[in-house]
Amino acid sequence: MVKLDIFSDPICPWCYIGKTWLDRALSEIGDHPFTIEWHPFQLNPEMPAEGMDRRSYLEAKFGGKDGAVQAYLPVQERAGQAGLQINFDAIAHTPNTLNAHRLIHWAGIEQRQGFVVQRLFEAYFRDGRDIGDPEVLCDIADGVEMDAAMIARLLASDADIDDIRARDSSAREMGVTSVPTFIVAGQHAVPGAQPPELWVKVMREIAARSDAAPQ
Repeated sequence: MVKLDIFSDPICPWCYIGKTWLDRALSEIGDHPFTIEWHPFQLNPEMPAEGMDRRSYLEAKFGGKDGAVQAYLPVQERAGQAGLQINFDAIAHTPNTLNAHRLIHWAGIEQRQGFVVQRLFEAYFRDGRDIGDPEVLCDIADGVEMDAAMIARLLASDADIDDIRARDSSAREMGVTSVPTFIVAGQHAVPGAQPPELWVKVMREIAARSDAAPQ
């Protein structure tokens, strides 16, 4: 097996697209070689804990409404190519994602990371839910057969907050500047949302090297 580390933020549309394309390639290969782990990277580490109005956030980030519209045109195009319907009109709030990253971390302990990451993307981009809200996060946890009551208690505490922030900082120190970023076998960085064809090629090359290795 080959480790595939994925640095991502659940409010990043490119991360949603990237996961969709990767999942498509994994399904095509079937018996794929990857052991996947998701890692925290906050696009907005200075975001207020309560988040902020999405329109205000986007217009401030992109220099006004027109800038925000132009910035998201490529997202809509690629999302369509990936078969995703991202409902930006339903998203009224841009959350701080620290708690969402904590949930992803806890899901990893229970081997539920992929399910939680997918549900976070769907909740935010499809349903317009506030994934900074502990109740929403508990609902997502419950939906993937995690203990929602335990998650509620953990979210109400300071559990793993320092760890998530330290891992985010470590990723930046390592050179990760945008997400998604995929690290193959701890060595090869693959930045951005890559099409299924690239991942199929990567996995076939890994399989070919494995078959050629001395037994």
